[in-house]
Amino acid sequence: FGAAAVVFSVVTITFIVTRVIAPDPTNLFLGASGNGFSSATAQAAARVKVRATLGLDKPLPTQFVRFLNQIIHGNLGTSFETGRSVTSDLVARLPATLELAVYALIFGVALGLVVGILSAVRRNGLFDHLSKVLTVGALSLPQFWIGLMLLWLFSTKLHLTPGPDGRLPVGVHPPQHITGFYVVDALLTGNWTVAGDAALQLTLPVVTLGLGLAAPIVKVVRSSMIEALASEYVRTARAMGFGNRRIYFRYALKNALLPVVTVLAGIVAYTFVGSILVEGIFGWPGVGNYAYQAIQNSDFPAIQGFVVYSAVLYVIIYELLEVVYRLIDPRIRP
Repeated sequence: FGAAAVVFSVVTITFIVTRVIAPDPTNLFLGASGNGFSSATAQAAARVKVRATLGLDKPLPTQFVRFLNQIIHGNLGTSFETGRSVTSDLVARLPATLELAVYALIFGVALGLVVGILSAVRRNGLFDHLSKVLTVGALSLPQFWIGLMLLWLFSTKLHLTPGPDGRLPVGVHPPQHITGFYVVDALLTGNWTVAGDAALQLTLPVVTLGLGLAAPIVKVVRSSMIEALASEYVRTARAMGFGNRRIYFRYALKNALLPVVTVLAGIVAYTFVGSILVEGIFGWPGVGNYAYQAIQNSDFPAIQGFVVYSAVLYVIIYELLEVVYRLIDPRIRP
């Protein structure tokens, strides 16, 4: 019941905000300047006709009930901009977001864990102080700015990485669809050139997202590890002659995982739904870029479809978090 209430609340708020604040979506069809009409009367008549076609001439409660009924039946409506089903648009763009998100998570989580553990083990050392500075910088600087700086340095100045051309360079055909991940599909079909091109296109977006993901993990892992290393059971393990590797990874890290998992849940959800500006900067044809374009064009069905996707994903991830909690911490098992 709680999960359904969260999804319903988010959808309701988004529906109201997009209707009250956003510009008139009929401009997508008629043009904001009204060019091509013989008179203002003709333009107004065409606008009324478009609003009736889109169902925007009905009262807001009627539009809302209709939208909820569509969601219940798995229909997120038709995009004003593309003219296709929002569900189809999201499904078509989801593999691009998944590929970027999975690699960014692997990079960000691995980097965060390693740096956090080393900072805790070498507390107040040079590495610890340096990691604090870099972590604060990664947390305070917007990810889109980091992405722009990486593009400027590695693409524009050093010419080591390609520009913001999407998943593949212009003129390169995608590999045969198997998993939807271009690198994996290219490797499975033996297309090494495309695999290399796809991996190179992923480099800067993955690093941009991964740095933002690693920063909060470093802070949580460091503080949790320091607390664990100062505990009685770690002192007992040292007194019994256990090696540092066993103490760090089997005892300290395992008992410091609960707050880390809490942070990871939010990070995973953000990576799959919150990389809107990062996808926009790199021309990445994912769900985030789709939402960005929908917001720019007041595409109500697309915006609402993205919100439903986001809300459901957040709810699923945090429900799974409860299961992971029980696996990690036997104290909260029923």
